Amino acid sequence: MNSNVFLIIPVYNEKKEVLEKTVHELLKAGYSIVVIDDGSKEKIVFPNQSSVFVLRHSMNLGQGAALQTGIHFALDRGAQYIISFDADGQHSAADIPAMLLPLQNNSADITLASRFLKGGNHNASFLRKLVLNVGRYVNYIFTGLYLSDAHNGLRAMTPQSAKKLIIKENRMAHATEILFVIKKHQLKFLEVPTTVIYTEYSKRKGQSVFNSIRIFFDLILHKLFE
Repeated sequence: MNSNVFLIIPVYNEKKEVLEKTVHELLKAGYSIVVIDDGSKEKIVFPNQSSVFVLRHSMNLGQGAALQTGIHFALDRGAQYIISFDADGQHSAADIPAMLLPLQNNSADITLASRFLKGGNHNASFLRKLVLNVGRYVNYIFTGLYLSDAHNGLRAMTPQSAKKLIIKENRMAHATEILFVIKKHQLKFLEVPTTVIYTEYSKRKGQSVFNSIRIFFDLILHKLFE
């Protein structure tokens, strides 16, 4: 039953029509949606949608904290599978079955989306590809996991693996922190080819080079004080 698949969508000052389109595509497949409003200026509501749960942080805590809130909620609701999904429209609902399949046949505890594997698709610029490629090596240095994609927000996990995710990095460094958890608990993982399509809107919402540098120093501090 798709209603036992919970999609966790962190939201901060997202454009209303973009968020509604993202949620609508997921609802058509019958998934349960958990929108975490991370202190947005305007209140988020989805009237007459019983499959959409809206949780709100009173202040902006960051995407890592929003994911943690959503994961706790989904676990409390008895989720069979939990998926993190970006709100800005760059991910495709059509990729979700492929993300779930390795979990369903017990070949993985967690799946990580990759736009760069054979079968994946993207329209990333040269500069973005360069930053993401550097991120792959940074991830490898800190976690020992050499992936084909860095900081892809689409992930699927079993509830057992989700319970092991205690995210301490509230902001964007949580993506690499999740890899720390995978390595520490020896979780079985697989990368799955997926689509990432950037629009002008999602480019504005995405990570800047400055934020990428900030993530690097966040990771150093995490490693020093873990």
